[in-house]
Amino acid sequence: MPLNIKDLKITSADFEPLGMLRDEHAGDKGNVLPRLTLSGVPAGTKELAVICHDPDAPLANGFTHWVVYGIDPSTTDLSDAQERFRVGPNGAGDKQYYGPQPPAGHGKHHYYFWVYALDTKVEGTPTREEFLQTYAGNIIEQNRIVGLYENK
Repeated sequence: MPLNIKDLKITSADFEPLGMLRDEHAGDKGNVLPRLTLSGVPAGTKELAVICHDPDAPLANGFTHWVVYGIDPSTTDLSDAQERFRVGPNGAGDKQYYGPQPPAGHGKHHYYFWVYALDTKVEGTPTREEFLQTYAGNIIEQNRIVGLYENK
């Protein structure tokens, strides 16, 4: 089943696509979740999921910074997502947002904030890898916004 990117969008008032994330969003400098907004949810969506992932992290599968499930399709504002929805384990095993913290001198890292519209509900709080393996066939649409961050 081909994955479509049509109307589903995830945007941020805190950074432009491929723009720099501010220090307050970094894991060691405030750890504040960027403001994220969802729109264009396709018909038939039962649930939304959002995952923030850094593929540039010097680990075999990169580093997952945030995993959120159980997002109602009518949701537009994710500012209180930590409290309202099911947060899965990040790359450190904690169920919370963990902001960017690339190694000093490692260059700019890309932080992909993915939104997935699903035709089913996600059971439990799987890791990013478990989610993609189990629910790939249930994704109606997906899209992302990418922010950059660097520790010099």
